[in-house]
Amino acid sequence: MTEIRPQVTGFYHEDTCSIAYVVADPVTGRCAIVDPVLDFDRPSRGTHTSFADRMAGFVRDRGLAVEWILDTHPHADHFSAAPYLKEVFGAPMAIGEHVVTVQRIWQKIYNLPGFPADGSQWDHLFKDGEGFRIGELTAEVIFSPGHTAASITYVVGNAAFIHDTLFMPDGGTARADFPGGDAHALYRSIRRILELPSETRLFTGHDYKPGGRPPKWESTVAEQRAHNIHLRGDMAEEDFVRMRQERDRTLPLPGLLLEALQINIRGGRLPEPEANGVSYLKIPLNYFREAGADHAAKD
Repeated sequence: MTEIRPQVTGFYHEDTCSIAYVVADPVTGRCAIVDPVLDFDRPSRGTHTSFADRMAGFVRDRGLAVEWILDTHPHADHFSAAPYLKEVFGAPMAIGEHVVTVQRIWQKIYNLPGFPADGSQWDHLFKDGEGFRIGELTAEVIFSPGHTAASITYVVGNAAFIHDTLFMPDGGTARADFPGGDAHALYRSIRRILELPSETRLFTGHDYKPGGRPPKWESTVAEQRAHNIHLRGDMAEEDFVRMRQERDRTLPLPGLLLEALQINIRGGRLPEPEANGVSYLKIPLNYFREAGADHAAKD
């Protein structure tokens, strides 16, 4: 692994307990933005860009140059701000190539027969093991399904952006019960991440502040191996799957699931405005019996 230590700055989104990142090459000042959030006001059903603007201001204040805008997967609890930041910085948007699987699943759920479920909403679709660069930093993609069928991890220097696989050690692991999710695949993805060098810095996609502590988002492979509450000892796959499935059965759907996936399979773009200039969402009624829980899932 390269010895260059990327500069990583996390931005905590209080409404959805999400963390977005700016990862920068300290040598060249070139950077990538990972999993940016578009704000959504639930009472008015209006979007705004306050959070993304805060990230953009950080980038400008430090004189960084954005090379990539990266999503780890189509999120189920917030809208992606990738298209907005592409417009601001002119950088390409990217995600994993298996996003087409998620698009096809949700195209059927939303009954969108004309929707192009081909990944064309992004500028680049990464393959497992594909390398790229951020300035002089060497980056690599690890296909990490389980939470979704499309999830990927970005390994940049000695940092890995692990999205909804592992949370902080006291938060455990991510759910795997959404359409296309798979607890067996999640276990194998986690094991692959934990095969990285023990000092690798791991940056999670959510933190729900267990016990009321302040939000945290950085751990190491060694810390996760030793202390993750869902991976005690050398937990066997079947034991993990049983734990994860039992836990997932107790969880409500994320409050924004039906809105967020309809936006995020479009790469974060709102549906095309209709004749009156307004965009509309299409919500499947009674498809998910638990739908209507208006808060984010806690794992």
